[in-house]
Amino acid sequence: MNRSHAPAHHADALAALRAATDSRHQQLDSGLPIGMLDASLADYAGHLRMLRAWLAPLQAWLAGFDDGPRFEHGTRLALIDADLAEPGMDADAGAPLAPTAPAWPAQASAAYRWGVNYVIEGSQLGGAVLYGRLAERLAPHPLRYLQGDAAGPGPRWRAFMQGLRAAVRTPAEIADACAGACDAFDSILGTRQGRRAA
Repeated sequence: MNRSHAPAHHADALAALRAATDSRHQQLDSGLPIGMLDASLADYAGHLRMLRAWLAPLQAWLAGFDDGPRFEHGTRLALIDADLAEPGMDADAGAPLAPTAPAWPAQASAAYRWGVNYVIEGSQLGGAVLYGRLAERLAPHPLRYLQGDAAGPGPRWRAFMQGLRAAVRTPAEIADACAGACDAFDSILGTRQGRRAA
């Protein structure tokens, strides 16, 4: 491959992922109570329960592969559980929602799984924005999940993007990654709808 074409080709993967998920991203963001100006601690509890129901089965599925993206998500589940156990949370917040358990493909390509991880990792960038907006409003709750690592989400996101660019290169891989990202968004949108119906 001509190295001079590599940066543009790599940029296509990210651009394709953004384009493929844009409408889903907007749909999710526009319907989250935690994103509203008057978000409450109860809204945060509901947000955490939805995320846990979405993330737990994804982590179990991703752990079954020995190739492709390797990003540990267990720490995030622990932060969710610690936040839900804080005093002042809703009485029903201690019991997470039942996972929606979509049929994640047992033979998914590594590129597909990079697309799924694109959504998981990207959610932490939004979490940092929410933390800045809500930390004072919802104090003294520590908002551990939104706060994340002391270094912030930037270093992890950069490491993720470096891995994505190295692994998702061909048109077929980019298409698989976009399919995985769309399925991940559809899964969390379905979890959110399930929560509304509960």
